[in-house]
Amino acid sequence: MELAGKVIAVLEPRSGVARTSGNPWMIQEYVIETHEQYPHRMCFSLFGEDKINQANIQLNDEINVSFDINSREYQGRWYTDIRAWKVDHVTADQAAAPDAAAAPAPAAAPAAAPVAASEPMPEFNPNESTDDLPF
Repeated sequence: MELAGKVIAVLEPRSGVARTSGNPWMIQEYVIETHEQYPHRMCFSLFGEDKINQANIQLNDEINVSFDINSREYQGRWYTDIRAWKVDHVTADQAAAPDAAAAPAPAAAPAAAPVAASEPMPEFNPNESTDDLPF
């Protein structure tokens, strides 16, 4: 899956040592906001210090995130991870072009049947049984 937007938060990295292998690990979480009419926010993570450094995500960056969603159960509760596997930075030229392409062209209003000025609009009567609605 993919999502494009602006980074609105860079959370503190977490790190530790794996119990089984003894290897160190690091995870960093980011929050991205889309540019839709009703913006959506998504918190995603990058796992591994090398991937975090390679992505070099900063606050207010415009990015495209490719990610996987995975849920797991632990002690009767379900937890969902959104883990990024690819992050592309968007340049100013690329950011302007998709907005223009993504914005739908104004559609022409469907032609309505002309209503004669002499015809009055019918009155609504909720008790009338000529209603054709199924409920």
